[in-house]
Amino acid sequence: MAEPRVKAGLWVKMALRLGDSAGRPGMVLRRGDPDAGGVLVVLRVPDGLVVLSRVTSGDGGQAWMRGTGAAPVDQAAADAYTARQVRYDPDVWVLEFEAPDGLPPFEGRLLA
Repeated sequence: MAEPRVKAGLWVKMALRLGDSAGRPGMVLRRGDPDAGGVLVVLRVPDGLVVLSRVTSGDGGQAWMRGTGAAPVDQAAADAYTARQVRYDPDVWVLEFEAPDGLPPFEGRLLA
């Protein structure tokens, strides 16, 4: 059974507050639909950037996948991935967080 979905705008506020309280400042790079927009999270790691995309897993739950691959990428590659996703879903939100350990400031299942 699928998990209940929280409105995107509310989820974004929660993620930003969790980031602030964990000492991982975040910001909204692009506002999406406040009710049903998708979410991309850019993690600023020591070696570059990692873009996480929120997806539905095989069991119907929410999870995150590394949209830009397993290794960190440069700014141009992260921007290109984000631009492709925005063309596909114009309602998507894009957040960015400082992530020295490569993990987002919120809990979530990360797919390999």
